[in-house]
Amino acid sequence: QLQLVESGGGLVQPGGSLELSCAASGFTLDYYSIGWFRQAPGKEREGVSCIRSRDGSTDYVDSVKGRFTISRDNAKNTVYLQMNSLKPEDTAVYFCAAAPSWVRSTRAYEYNTWGQGTQVTVSS
Repeated sequence: QLQLVESGGGLVQPGGSLELSCAASGFTLDYYSIGWFRQAPGKEREGVSCIRSRDGSTDYVDSVKGRFTISRDNAKNTVYLQMNSLKPEDTAVYFCAAAPSWVRSTRAYEYNTWGQGTQVTVSS
């Protein structure tokens, strides 16, 4: 059974940092493109970042460029999202998802395996 499990969310003050993890079971992450998405209350799900399987290339939504970094550890079958300089508007439930290896986008419809999400709250 293909499964993704996110962890690392929590409460952090503005300007702080968190690292989210996305661990896979039942499949090898390296063969897939992995995206991070977030959904704030009352808002639509937003693509945040992705890392492509084939060449490790990455992409970010403009609002997180320079603050967030996506990476993968193939030995641990895990993808990470390092989030620095967090802002209150980053508050959301964060999801990771897997897509076929040719995908390099954060279009949610291209992703077919999703985790359950982890809450990130940025507040003083």
